[in-house]
Amino acid sequence: MDILREIVQWVGLSRLELGFWSFPILLGLIFLRAPIGLAMFLMGLLGWIFAMNGNPTPILAKLKSETYTTFSNYSLTIIPMFLLMGQFATLSGMSSALFRAAEGFLGHRRGGVAMASVGACAGFGAICGSSLATAATMGRTALPELRRYGYSGGFSTATLAAGGTLGILIPPSVILVIYAIITEQNIAKLFLAAFVPGILAAIGYVITISIYVRLFPASAGTRPAVPWPERWRALADTWPVLAIFGIVVGGIYAGWFTPTEGAAIGAAGTGLVALLGGNLTWRLLGEALIGTAKTTAMIFFIVLGASLYNNFLALSGAPQWLADFVLGQGFAPLLVLSVVLAFYLVFGCIMDSLSMILLTVPIFFPVISGLDFGMTPEHVAIWFGILVLIVVEVGLITPPVGMNLFIINTMDRETPMSETYKAVLFFVGSDIVRVVLLVLFPAITLFLIPA
Repeated sequence: MDILREIVQWVGLSRLELGFWSFPILLGLIFLRAPIGLAMFLMGLLGWIFAMNGNPTPILAKLKSETYTTFSNYSLTIIPMFLLMGQFATLSGMSSALFRAAEGFLGHRRGGVAMASVGACAGFGAICGSSLATAATMGRTALPELRRYGYSGGFSTATLAAGGTLGILIPPSVILVIYAIITEQNIAKLFLAAFVPGILAAIGYVITISIYVRLFPASAGTRPAVPWPERWRALADTWPVLAIFGIVVGGIYAGWFTPTEGAAIGAAGTGLVALLGGNLTWRLLGEALIGTAKTTAMIFFIVLGASLYNNFLALSGAPQWLADFVLGQGFAPLLVLSVVLAFYLVFGCIMDSLSMILLTVPIFFPVISGLDFGMTPEHVAIWFGILVLIVVEVGLITPPVGMNLFIINTMDRETPMSETYKAVLFFVGSDIVRVVLLVLFPAITLFLIPA
């Protein structure tokens, strides 16, 4: 105790200064490859001790109840349900059915197989909720077909990496659930707001593919057209996806059940489809449950670390000081928003989306909430959430550390990463154009949200 007090006195920082210094130190730990959850937990723990003049008793007393308080949040139960839904969706063969249907209608066009991959990613994202899982699953399904019909390695991997980002934008989305909990927003409204930007993302990627294959004709081959009867049969095979998405998302919007209940129904539905399709054995069921448990444990530990760190930030007063400072300068709201989004775009290249949301939203949300965008506070919160989700997801495909790029490239070792980087920049450009449109025209995001 005496040693701690001596160290605190030697450092000589106020609580506010501790709050601001903690952020670059935390980023340094992350750059050194410390687990993000552990890094936030340690910074929160040490921050509390320093803020209390070296007395560890308050934070140790808080830890007794913090874990229960954090995880007893009913809304968090939606996370393992959506994760299990994604596990069952992977087992059920839905990804293959979606790709065959999209390929049947688009495959014969110039760049059509790549367009079909994007369409299948969008459909799979509607029942998965994870970008990394969507990229990995669709990569196994679509990559052999892309290579079979003469698509270049860099173009193929870039297309699938970009298409994977649709998994977290098109509802349901685990990240949106986390954002809703942090900012105390309605989960169903956030899902509804994400729907149109998600469709725009898919359309933007299709346009990007069309432009790319015209600029680089040798990057894409052709395949014969599929007869119309086969197209309709392939489309009919996707009925489980449409049914589950309609029941889960439609039921939530219609008020038939809560988002958590909808997630449980979706998990049961996808599990039933996998079972009836003969794809769910006892061994695979065990693997799905264990995979869900591992991912849930990882997410929950990050949530706990973020909760402790954000409690320390609130104690330091740094977020409120930052909000008051920005508001006092009289900066234009769009300028402040643009700077915040640029920050997310840069750091999204080196951090995963969940960590970015948990780490930064408690800092930036008070700033954005205090600005006058000519909208209600609820609409500002929803609009900001969708924008943050998009720019963070862009980081998944932005060189040099885009996670989706590495996942896809592990499936195609013959393609140099540099070739993937060159092709994916076209998709990044499409994302940036979409972000600009959503910033300038908030109604694109909000017009489905009740006033």
